[in-house]
Amino acid sequence: MKYELTHTTRFDYETPVSVAYHRLCLTPRPLPRQHLHAHELVIEPIPSQRVPGTDYFGNAFTFLTLDQPHQSLVITARTSVSILPTTLPLPAATPPWEEIRSLADGRQFAPAGEVSEFTFNSPFVERDPEIADYSNKSFPTERPILDACAALMGRIHDDFTFDPTATTIATPLKQVFRKRRGVCQDFAHLLIASLRSLGLPARYVSGYLETQPPPGKTRLVGADASHAWVQAWCGPDFGWIDLDPTNNTFPSERHIVLAWGRDFGDVSPSRGVLIGGGRHKLNVAVDVIPVAG
Repeated sequence: MKYELTHTTRFDYETPVSVAYHRLCLTPRPLPRQHLHAHELVIEPIPSQRVPGTDYFGNAFTFLTLDQPHQSLVITARTSVSILPTTLPLPAATPPWEEIRSLADGRQFAPAGEVSEFTFNSPFVERDPEIADYSNKSFPTERPILDACAALMGRIHDDFTFDPTATTIATPLKQVFRKRRGVCQDFAHLLIASLRSLGLPARYVSGYLETQPPPGKTRLVGADASHAWVQAWCGPDFGWIDLDPTNNTFPSERHIVLAWGRDFGDVSPSRGVLIGGGRHKLNVAVDVIPVAG
């Protein structure tokens, strides 16, 4: 499946910004199942400096400097990308989850040693005994890791309500867990915390999901959105496998990977430091358009 993506972020400031520095993470990763045909970033006003780079996790980023006064900033990312279908292993063929926990305990050589960092706490995700108790119900003794992860993903989907008004980026995960409400970012953090609380590696994936209008309705321009899901490590033979707890599905052709890290903080699409500006309004519009080709 081929897509044309447009992700527009607009900041409107109360007072002029005299100097601003921004770090953008808006370039999809090239992967074996994801081919990047074209990508461009259009910035208004034009920055005085644009520096591309690659972060610790292998994600592409762009660092901007704007040193002229401005009262609005518009960042438009345009991308052409093709996604191949995902081939999943049989869940029952994956190793027992205890074996994965042992491999990821930090005392192994690569490749297992490289995943152990995703078993620890991170700024938005802390291991928690209460969340571990919730997870344990899906992880009986010697259950295959992917089978257990799929069961846990399904429970989160059934037990938690998608509610865009229930949380913000600052809502603690513990509060999300107790309120049983949130958005895709919250559900991803919760699944990560559930796995890490059992000593299992899990990482946060940011990206896009092709959405479809209700039957009989016209697709609205700009109505798509960024999405978040999880990758769980299922051993050296199977690697990282994607899980989408918001939709209770294994991501495939409709999921486009932007970046991954320990949690949302590592892959925020835009973050910055400003001098001036006062309060600001943020507007984000995303279009994920399937095209022939």
